[in-house]
Amino acid sequence: MDLSAIQQALRERNIDAWLFYDHHHRDPIGYRLLGLPDGLMVTRRWYYLIPAKGEPVKLVHKIEAGHLDTLPGKKRQYAGWQELFDSLKGLLAAHRTIAMQYSPNNIVFTISLVDAGTADMIRGLGKNIVSSADLVAQFEATWSEEQIKTHFAARDVIDAVTGEAFKEIGQRVRSGGTHEHEIQQWFMEAFRRENMVTDDPPIVAVNANSGNPHYEPRADRPVPIREGDFVLLDVWAKKNTPGAVYYDITWTGFVGKTPSDRQREVFKVVSEARDIGVKTVVDAIAAGKAIAGWEVDRAVRDHIKKAKYGDFFIHRTGHSIGTDVHANGANMDDLEIHDERRILPNSCFSIEPGVYLPEFGVRSEVNVLVRKGSAEVTGKIQREIVTI
Repeated sequence: MDLSAIQQALRERNIDAWLFYDHHHRDPIGYRLLGLPDGLMVTRRWYYLIPAKGEPVKLVHKIEAGHLDTLPGKKRQYAGWQELFDSLKGLLAAHRTIAMQYSPNNIVFTISLVDAGTADMIRGLGKNIVSSADLVAQFEATWSEEQIKTHFAARDVIDAVTGEAFKEIGQRVRSGGTHEHEIQQWFMEAFRRENMVTDDPPIVAVNANSGNPHYEPRADRPVPIREGDFVLLDVWAKKNTPGAVYYDITWTGFVGKTPSDRQREVFKVVSEARDIGVKTVVDAIAAGKAIAGWEVDRAVRDHIKKAKYGDFFIHRTGHSIGTDVHANGANMDDLEIHDERRILPNSCFSIEPGVYLPEFGVRSEVNVLVRKGSAEVTGKIQREIVTI
């Protein structure tokens, strides 16, 4: 935890304090940001207040009094509910505007972790609760230079392995056959060789299955890959080193000589939309313009709507990327949520529009890394359907 940086960020946003609160590990964001161990037995409520100026304050239950001892600040203890209420009242007395893991109307639902009763209690003390979403993005979803290096290292592996996967599919189809789950396991073996890890195996989806954005190949339901099939590969992983961050891409291919006219048409629409999303970010950052995630999604979605495929684009344009493949920075989203979080320097996210038809689906995914004054796609960009 960088206390001075957090306090500076609070002052820049005119927020009096940031109140962390948890019991039974309901707020994993707080544990990560504060550097608390995951293995604590937390059966009672704890609170940690970081003011914009001055010393932090801990409030812990007397039977779990040591839980926040690794953090700086004064410690207060309570046992009964009235003592807790009075202690919180005193803790917050000098502060009016309080940031918490809260999002108005649960819009950014990955941040909105404070329960309604606790919010009632804090507001009952006359406090104005504001969302910590932008603070969380700054301190959890921006990368160090070392993390950026791990992203490019993962890119080098995944771009190469994905290219080899298309060749492997072609060879197996023409020399005895293969199926989705078998190729998925081929990926996992390649990751093990390259010291890569992933939270879930990659998606290998054929024909109608590629029209399901979160399709999962299964060993007990093997789907063959044959000549004339359309194949989608969604691949994400990171280096198996502390603090490493993900690289996440989606490519599509066709087993045979020539994809259908409809497949080429949909790929063209999707890839053009992807490029519009990238350009929207690159141009805004180069011009020094603040840009939010929803603006990127809207530009991408408008293009797909104009092409008459809007009803088949059923997810956000992209997600924040970090040590988790779905991180807590700005998402490129004006569909599932209206994401007003700003795109920050040293943050990374996917741009991955998709069109999902009953017979096949096309998604084209790249990662965009934003620096101060510039933004770039970090890996290869698919320009046409791969001929397998």
